[in-house]
Amino acid sequence: MTAGWGHAGQNGVTMPGKGKLVSANLPAGSDAKLPWSGTHDVYLNESACWKDIPMEVWDYTIGGYQVIKKWLSYREFELLGRALTPDEAREVTHMARRIAALILLQPELDKNYQAVKAATVSL
Repeated sequence: MTAGWGHAGQNGVTMPGKGKLVSANLPAGSDAKLPWSGTHDVYLNESACWKDIPMEVWDYTIGGYQVIKKWLSYREFELLGRALTPDEAREVTHMARRIAALILLQPELDKNYQAVKAATVSL
């Protein structure tokens, strides 16, 4: 992967890079039933990309880090010393699907949390 997602910092620390991302907003009033506002094409190099990653999936964070971007930052060719394997490339697709599922489940998960919270007994 050579799109600039990560580079070596001081003392062996991996620093995130800008990478190559091409964005497209979905048309206003789109009939889509999914809550996506737009998509990104996330590039591995000059020609290969993961196409149409929803913006909300790309922006998803855990611990203050964008999950997919952080994963990519550690897999730059100059840091890894080798090309991505096909399994590693597929992992980005799997990760995006899992994150999308979490985002789509969020309203139901929030309702469930509130129901459990309301049913809790103070001790």
